[in-house]
Amino acid sequence: MSMNNTTTRDVRTIVGEPEVVEDRGNATQQADLRNDDRWMRLKAAASEFQALQLQDGSLADQDQLGRARELIETVATNVEALLPVFPHDSAYLTALAADLRRWSEDGVGVPDFLDSLVEFQPQQHRADGVRHLVVFPMYTQNGSRSRLLEAVLIEVIWPEFVAELEAGDYGNALFVPIRFIDFTAGYDTNSAVLFPETVAMREIPPFTWGAIFADREAARYRTVVREAAAVTHLALPPAARAILDDQTVAEETFIMWDLIHDRTHMRGDLPFDPFMIKQRMPFFLYTLEELRCDLTAFRECVRIERHLSSIEADALTESQAKMLARAKQVQFAVIFDRIFRFALTGSRTRNYDGLGGQLLFAWLHQNHVLNWTDTKLDIDWAHVPDVVVKLGDAIDDLYWKSIDRPKVAHWLAAYDLVSSVVTPHPASTWAKGPDALPLTGTPRELTDLIMDDEFPLSMFYEALSKKMVDVIESTAGITGY
Repeated sequence: MSMNNTTTRDVRTIVGEPEVVEDRGNATQQADLRNDDRWMRLKAAASEFQALQLQDGSLADQDQLGRARELIETVATNVEALLPVFPHDSAYLTALAADLRRWSEDGVGVPDFLDSLVEFQPQQHRADGVRHLVVFPMYTQNGSRSRLLEAVLIEVIWPEFVAELEAGDYGNALFVPIRFIDFTAGYDTNSAVLFPETVAMREIPPFTWGAIFADREAARYRTVVREAAAVTHLALPPAARAILDDQTVAEETFIMWDLIHDRTHMRGDLPFDPFMIKQRMPFFLYTLEELRCDLTAFRECVRIERHLSSIEADALTESQAKMLARAKQVQFAVIFDRIFRFALTGSRTRNYDGLGGQLLFAWLHQNHVLNWTDTKLDIDWAHVPDVVVKLGDAIDDLYWKSIDRPKVAHWLAAYDLVSSVVTPHPASTWAKGPDALPLTGTPRELTDLIMDDEFPLSMFYEALSKKMVDVIESTAGITGY
């Protein structure tokens, strides 16, 4: 069905922004579902079908049309067979089987799964342990850039204290924290998100949910930070050690962090062009936006910790006690994930998350709360919160002033902030200042002059990366089970 034939269709809203349960008693049920014959047949058929697809999701070789149709029918048949397992998703799974068969009947061209996508509403079922079967032709961020037929079994993680946070000061109607049960190859990668905008569809509806795999975030954090602490001889406070020792604690910590981070993207004194819109900009602007959201989560958790710490322990509810513990642990997680994993993950080609880790590390060091002396890393935890909040305030001030600035002036001010903390490449044109830049030219001329590795790794990070790269790479495809 073409887009021109569907422009008058009443597409139901899927609510919220685009962007982003630990009950170990569920482990047996998870294993049962992973080993369910219906799921295994579906997964095998989808996996074989991926090898027949082009990047846009269509069939690569029409000589394979017969086999492709057989595989699609196997997927559709087993989706229907699994309907009793997921009664809350009956409308979605019924539409999914129809989308699959229509795709097959139309000759397996460029896929269109809008009808089933608008029926999938996981944000309406945020309860601990709720499971979903998700099947779409889609790309996976930090994984495959091709729209292949992926199948994922997921489980919602929704602790009571998170429900209370979301119902209070941190409302985020689209946020759905999840864990893996099983998945096809597109998620055997670093991808830790499930976003509706990655699905192949004929028109774009308003997106109102975003799912984040808290179990993957937690598991790779525990792996990387445990090794980094050993390599740097960093003594961890008990609350920080607890994140490494317990997957449940780590998952809950990341859920609290992500809840606040995700909502921040559309809140604050934002520039006229929101950073959520895909546009050509200097990569360090994305660095500042992601770091702004992380440091907002950090700041809010400092506020929560200080408020709840002022209450007598025996007067705290169970949820408040959990909030207090996790608020402190979010602070550790933001710092360690940023300075150890983010800074060293991925290529050095305009790596905005990597630069965010470098920026936070250098800021902590230059404010004398992080020290690398006698080949040992030491952190002054008593003074860390105020120093980190100070960096968040500097980014917020940049945003506040940017509303009155032209775009290029904002770019230059952002570069000044970053380069005042992290040293640019000696060959950088931008580092020479405004007189060296074509300020009367097009924005593209400016962005093209930014080096792929505008802010190279410091000597500390060069040395650390040699000891950490294998561990970081080993976390691709990791899960919490």
